[in-house]
Amino acid sequence: MAVISFSRRLRELAEAQPDRPAITCGDDTVTRAELVQRGDDLAVYLHQHGVRQGDMVTIAVPNSIDWFVAYVAAWRLGATPQPISWRLPQRELDAIMELADPSAVIGVDPALDDPALAGRCRVPFGFRAPRAEASHLPDVVSPAWKAPTSGGSTGRPKLIVSGDPASIDTDAPPPLLLGSDGCLVMPGPLYHNGPGVWSCQALLHGNHVALLHRFDAEATLAAIQEHRGTVLYMVPTMMKRIWRLPDDVREAYDLASLRVVWHLAEPCPEWLKQVWIDWLGAERIYELYAGTEAQTATVITGPDWLAHRGSVGRAQPGTVMITDADGSELPAGEMGEVWLRAVGRDTPTYRYLGAAARTREGGWESLGDMGYLDADDYLYLGDRAADMILSGGANIYPAEIEAALQEHAGIHSCAVIGLPDEDKGNVVHAILEADPTEVDEAELKQFLAERLVVYKLPRTFEYVQEPLRDDAGKVRRNALRQERIERGQQARQPHQPHQSQQGAQQ
Repeated sequence: MAVISFSRRLRELAEAQPDRPAITCGDDTVTRAELVQRGDDLAVYLHQHGVRQGDMVTIAVPNSIDWFVAYVAAWRLGATPQPISWRLPQRELDAIMELADPSAVIGVDPALDDPALAGRCRVPFGFRAPRAEASHLPDVVSPAWKAPTSGGSTGRPKLIVSGDPASIDTDAPPPLLLGSDGCLVMPGPLYHNGPGVWSCQALLHGNHVALLHRFDAEATLAAIQEHRGTVLYMVPTMMKRIWRLPDDVREAYDLASLRVVWHLAEPCPEWLKQVWIDWLGAERIYELYAGTEAQTATVITGPDWLAHRGSVGRAQPGTVMITDADGSELPAGEMGEVWLRAVGRDTPTYRYLGAAARTREGGWESLGDMGYLDADDYLYLGDRAADMILSGGANIYPAEIEAALQEHAGIHSCAVIGLPDEDKGNVVHAILEADPTEVDEAELKQFLAERLVVYKLPRTFEYVQEPLRDDAGKVRRNALRQERIERGQQARQPHQPHQSQQGAQQ
């Protein structure tokens, strides 16, 4: 076993093939040697401004080569890269500053008047550090190789600090079927855990990373063809938008180089997975379920999915258990809370800053998901327990309704929530990212009635133009629900007789 720092690994790759492309983003490409040099330059600059081993470095940078340069610089100093969206509102940024207490923040305006940033080194997006000699910096290892944030459905940020240091066993096979000397095509936002993990691991194992500035369906296919992509990262929202390209556009691109298509991060409707299997072949399609906490993961191949339709796979490594509300373990086939447990390691896979884990005796942890195991230990997911709608005594899971809605050609995306109702407790409300002039509501109701039992049918529909899910496929149902509850309360207040739910279609 040869365990070395991430920094040394990148230097060795650069020494072996200095001119091989490391990162391409749009029209810009950086070679292995150039990436290491730019990382060293920024590391020296950050070190001069107080960044030391063990510090956090917050990275608020959009998809770009600069994002990777910031990571390489942080690892060079033994600091922990802490990615966030560059579009965070100030209130959420301030909350993360309090949790992370970074010594540097990359991607913010140095002149930004924000007390939470006072005393921290601030580096603007697009900054190019002066050329510097970094040989005086020791070869050190970051105690945690990443510390992404998660707001979950509550909107309250927390940091999920990796339990793994920034070191790599060069004798171990590449994870995630990435291989080496191939090309990962990454259309997802790097500040989310999945895109960041896939991209960093691809880079560290000698692959070229072809990064999109942001997801575009046809541009993703073009990148696979241009760079001979071997691995593709997807979320179902992306898969749906690619599938709904005109046939002549989708089929115009050469995808023969693709070995693996990963999809994760949100439930994948069965019809969507099936059409991708029919299009590209079951042997290329892989699905993964895990949290950023990485206690364990389940993986399922395309052929296995055809034999266990709807499953997200079996744990590898680790174990899964399902319990009822009283904490008693449930047999195969019964829906309950999903508990995960890591195996084969002496240290935790993560630690929270700003939250407490949901745990039970025996090393089990829950992310709040609902699901069941079949007789072969394949896991099938429902929704987060917090997202479940209790209506008239029935448990209704939004993901099932959303999957039915997304089969409709006129709906780009959707979110299903429960709204308070005096009679039933809650009623099902569907928020549709769609043009109401292109969706016949009577036809939509009939479409859903052919797919859902009557008590699961939405009672109300609302049409919006803004995206409901981010580029990683995430939706905050609790936040959507609270907005609509507050909007309804305001509409019922005295002296506001003309206020209404904008865009609501009852």
